[in-house]
Amino acid sequence: MVGGAVRDALLGLPVNDRDWVVVGAAPQEMIAAGYLPVGKDFPVFLHPQTREEYALARTERKTARGYHGFAFHAEPDVTLEQDLGRRDLTINAMAQDEHGQLVDPFGGQRDLQRRVLRHVTVAFREDPVRILRLARFAARFADFSVAPETLGLMREMVEAGEVDALVAERVWQELARGLMEDKPSRMFELLRECGALVRLLPEVDRLWGVPQRADYHPEVDTGVHLMMVMDMTARLKAPLAVRFACLTHDLGKGTTPAEVLPKHTGHEERSARLLRQLCDRLRVPTDCRELADVVAREHSNIHRSTASGAAALVRLLERCDAFRKPERFEQVLLACECDARGRLGLDEKPYPQRDLLLAALAAAQGVPTHEIAAQAQEQGVAGPRIGEMIHGSRIRAVAEKVTAEGDTLLP
Repeated sequence: MVGGAVRDALLGLPVNDRDWVVVGAAPQEMIAAGYLPVGKDFPVFLHPQTREEYALARTERKTARGYHGFAFHAEPDVTLEQDLGRRDLTINAMAQDEHGQLVDPFGGQRDLQRRVLRHVTVAFREDPVRILRLARFAARFADFSVAPETLGLMREMVEAGEVDALVAERVWQELARGLMEDKPSRMFELLRECGALVRLLPEVDRLWGVPQRADYHPEVDTGVHLMMVMDMTARLKAPLAVRFACLTHDLGKGTTPAEVLPKHTGHEERSARLLRQLCDRLRVPTDCRELADVVAREHSNIHRSTASGAAALVRLLERCDAFRKPERFEQVLLACECDARGRLGLDEKPYPQRDLLLAALAAAQGVPTHEIAAQAQEQGVAGPRIGEMIHGSRIRAVAEKVTAEGDTLLP
């Protein structure tokens, strides 16, 4: 048994997936024993009963830049230590045999005890995905530090242009997994520290050092605020689409003209434009892209909704497509709550906008749109005029739920 299963068992964490390395065997022997081949680039097999992965011990040799530039050697003469030596971090380069005996040639157990993320060998530099993986592990194991020599190696890789050769799908895969860790801010802080963030997500990287109004943002710095928001998404157990929306909601603040700072008028539309470029570049899934677009454009209006009248609330619901996609709208509100509470000293502050807008949506959803449309047709009304009638009915329904000031829900 190798890798994460061994690491997590030593940490006392649940072991969900177990991976195995087979030493001294050839592919034909595995197939003859009933194992199912699944590996494309190198020999990996599924156990015929457990469906756990069994990989032949292998070494690898760098042949070109990027993630795919490797040649693999998987023959019976490859030793377990050679296989472990090609892995990324010492804490992932341990093995355990069927008798429970630990095989740890690179000091992984020692680094677990010292809470250190350290590369195994200089072969780490050959695969730029390892920068992203290490940043993801930093987000998972928040109390682990990064060995200085490992951070230096990451910087050298970035300067050599290795990160620029990463394929979009793999970048998104690792970012998505890192976003779902317990402290996602650490992933971005580490990527920024080694210089990779400006290469991978320049729209995010430029937010550090950008000031905001202290009356709204006691933390002032936009990048600091963003990291607080990201950690709030973990605290509130937000799904991936919400976490990505939070990551990108303020991108436009990085392009605010210096002469108008710390105000960021119009940053919402700038954020939406930058978001589209980022999503195209990384091939972000549609659900994440669409939710992030709504949050980028409307988060400021949602924050201000407690001071809005019924007509403005209905228009906001319509712009968010809340009537057709109410579940997504709830995710929009969760992202906005993370934004509001991801501020210095405001992490426990209530977010009444959520209850207000959900109550307004429920009231507007109660309008019998089919009946209104049918009555309109009987009266000879058609086209856009029907939509206007439904819109007006929704405003009246919401007004009945909200006081004249628009800031307090009626019982």
